[in-house]
This record gives sequence, structure tokens and C-alpha cells, in this order.
Amino acid sequence: MLIKNVIISSFASLGLLLGVATTKTVAQMPHETHSSTTSQTSEFQRIEQPLWVKAAVTASGLGLIGLEIWWFLLSKSKSRKAEAHDGIQEVTITVDGGYEPSRVVVNAGQPVRLNFLRRDKSSCLEQVVFPDFHIAQDLDLNQVTPIEFTPQKPGQYTFACGMNMFRGVVEVR
Repeated sequence: MLIKNVIISSFASLGLLLGVATTKTVAQMPHETHSSTTSQTSEFQRIEQPLWVKAAVTASGLGLIGLEIWWFLLSKSKSRKAEAHDGIQEVTITVDGGYEPSRVVVNAGQPVRLNFLRRDKSSCLEQVVFPDFHIAQDLDLNQVTPIEFTPQKPGQYTFACGMNMFRGVVEVR
């Protein structure tokens, strides 16, 4: 989450810096510089930009395209296999702008305990819902809330926040 914020703020700062770096724009030019007696071959005047500005804009555009490709196509949800302690499969899931890990792998027929540690203050993440197991549990801020169930059949079972905006998966093998 922190890395995403740093990347977004870096691009915003770069855009602001490039906007401030230009000293004069066409919209701010006084009307006296435009003579109606000169013959105009086109409606628009060419504005020469320094090579470094062109390179910076091109590099920023390519960087944003690469970031979008990585975000939507190449980034994979983080997965964690549950560890067995005293016959119970257990995983701690941190709730902070989503679920970390967002995919949990467990074995069928064994009890599962998911420990949710909520660090996000938003109201959306106040509750976690497991529709397939008929579980809806409120999560207290900065406290671990255990949720226990026993999946009988292999498959993928989703869990989500109360508003169904953030989701995770319990993969039963």
C-alpha cells in the first residue's frame, strides 16, 4: 500500500513540476503579438519545446503504460498456505486497504481459523463476510478477530468486506 502511494505521489509531483517549469503559454500571450496583417498559413502556431521536456513526457507516458500493464495483467494476488497447530489450520490476515494475503490455501475436512487483524479505519472493512459458510463477523480496529469453520469440499470460497468492495479467496484442496 505504501509503495502504491509513493508511486502515485511521485507521478503527481513530476506533473506539477513540469507544469511549473514552463514559463509562458499561448493562452497568456497578449493580443498585440498576433497581427492580423500577417498571412497565416495555418490556424495554429508551432511551439518549440526543449528536448528534455519531450523526453520527460515520453518517459512518463511509457512509465504509466508499464505500471498499468503490471497492475492489471502481471501482479498476482499474494497467497499463503495455512499452517497446522494442534489440528487447526491457521493463518493471520491483515486488513489494511484490502486483505493481505488475499488468497489462503487450506485442506478440506480440517478446521480452519483465520485471524483477521484490522488496521484500516474505513467503515467498509469493519465487517468480513463468508457467504458460503454463512458467516458475517465484525472486525474490531487493531485487534485480532478469529473466524473458525471447517470446509468439507474442495473449491474456492470467497470472502469480502461488508460492502463487497474488497475480496479474498479461501482455496480448499
